[in-house]
Order: sequence, then structure tokens, then C-alpha cells
Amino acid sequence: MTDLSLLIQSCAAGERSALKQIMETEGGQMLGVARRMLRRQDLAEDAVQECFVLLWRKAHQFDAERGQAKAWIYTILRNRCLTLLRNAHPETALDPAEAEEASDDAILEIAYNRLERTHDLRICLESLDPHKRMAILSSYILGYSHGEIAGRMGAPLGSVKAWVRRGLLMLRECLS
Repeated sequence: MTDLSLLIQSCAAGERSALKQIMETEGGQMLGVARRMLRRQDLAEDAVQECFVLLWRKAHQFDAERGQAKAWIYTILRNRCLTLLRNAHPETALDPAEAEEASDDAILEIAYNRLERTHDLRICLESLDPHKRMAILSSYILGYSHGEIAGRMGAPLGSVKAWVRRGLLMLRECLS
């Protein structure tokens, strides 16, 4: 068992062997996560590589009191994957606001449709109210905050927070 917190602190101190040990410990699982998100081996490999570069550069920002090291690493990976997804499907429209919303909708549609109809996650997502499903997908696929989701959906912030919280509880129950 490896203490990722200590390894990240070692990276911050410039110890390359610590980064190598993180790669050996987490690299395979990170590639699997990226492959599931991106559905392309080449993009997944790029995301993992960029994640390790960012991990090396930002290791000094990690604070073990604010969260777990593994969560910090996988948050970096998730954000890299989301960026690659956003950049993979550029949309063009006359109005920039329409273009932004259209590309967001397209990304959500593509990500949702990539799940096979028999996939447990898709079955559970389909059982959710459309508002809950859209809020959860916007949060996890596009990386939007509750406030951004509320603005895009034209809904009160409290409602969006409740949709996400209740939707995640329903997903957890459905998937278990």
C-alpha cells in the first residue's frame, strides 16, 4: 500500500522517483477511467499524460487536510478528460451564447448516447426525472458548478442542489 499524500509531497520537493511510483501505482487505473470517459485509447493516454504533468507542476498545491490524495489526482484526470471532450466536438453557430449552449448539449448527448442501452448507469439515469438527469450530467460531464447549472437551466439554485443530491442518492441506490 502506497501513501499517495507522501508521494505528492515528494513530487513537490522535486523527487522524480515519487512521480514514477505514482505512475506505477495508479497509472493503469487512471488509464481505465480516462478510457471510459473518452471512449478512445489515444485521447485517454493523452489525458493521463497531461494529468501526470499537471500533478508534477501542481504538487505543491496539494493539501492533505483538505482531501484525500487519490481524490485530488483523479479530479485532475477528470478535468483533463472533460477538457478533451469539450475540445473534441467544436460547434459553430452565429450567436456565441447559442454556440456555447449547443456544444454543451451536444457533449451531454454524445456522452449519454455512448452508454449502451443495457449499461446499468444508463438504465439508472433513464429512471431519473429529466431535471435531475440534466443537472447530474452537467455537473459530471461538463464540470459545471451548481450555480452554473442553475443559470443554464433557468432554475433556482436550491432546486438544482436538491436535484443533484437526490439524483445521486437515487443513482447510488439503483446501482447497488
